[in-house]
Amino acid sequence: MRHIFWAGDSTVACNKFATFPQTGIGQALDRYTAADVVICNHAVNGRSTKSFIDESRLATIYDEITEGDYLFIQFGHNDEKINDPARYTDPHGDFITNLGKFVNVARNKMAYPVFITSVERRLFDENGSLKPSEHTEYVKGMKEAAEKFDVPMVDLFTMSRDFLEKTGDEASRKYYMNLAPGEASWAPEGKIDNSHLKYEGAMLYAGMIAKGLKKLGEPYSSLLADEAFLGNTLDIEFNG
Repeated sequence: MRHIFWAGDSTVACNKFATFPQTGIGQALDRYTAADVVICNHAVNGRSTKSFIDESRLATIYDEITEGDYLFIQFGHNDEKINDPARYTDPHGDFITNLGKFVNVARNKMAYPVFITSVERRLFDENGSLKPSEHTEYVKGMKEAAEKFDVPMVDLFTMSRDFLEKTGDEASRKYYMNLAPGEASWAPEGKIDNSHLKYEGAMLYAGMIAKGLKKLGEPYSSLLADEAFLGNTLDIEFNG
């Protein structure tokens, strides 16, 4: 068996009944992977590169990951929390340094590191245009780290932002923990959540990651399910 270890935040993490219908991308990716691939999802809500390391979660991955495994590294949402010293990192400083620590864990155990940029938030202005992103500098930082450490990267940020721009405000609601037109309210006190995903969104963005892995070629593309099935599934997902 091959294993994908995933380090990240709530957009990736597995959810239980208490947070239904919220679904992390890591929960959906196994719909796209080959039969011999097991996903070990270590992502936890609210974590940044800093807090993930400080809480010894990266050390746990080091103890478990083995030769030939993969480490998917997806952070940014919580590294942005400038008012929280327990989580904040400078996008062109500590963020890059921390990403290097994840890379070292993978390579020291003869595993393959992969960077994945943050999924975009669904934030539109009053004119229906997608607002400038809060993730931009962290996406740039991850790209810098990818070059510095020679790590392959799947740019989920760009793919998800392009999707939101094309799909628009109303039609994109069904993918996020928000209300689609005519949908009954699930959220307490009408809470609006434009960051976290429902099952439809997790499947959509996991499909984008699958496309990114396919573009990377071997050994990453072999993680995916049968190519004919995968192509048909991704076409359905992207076309809504």
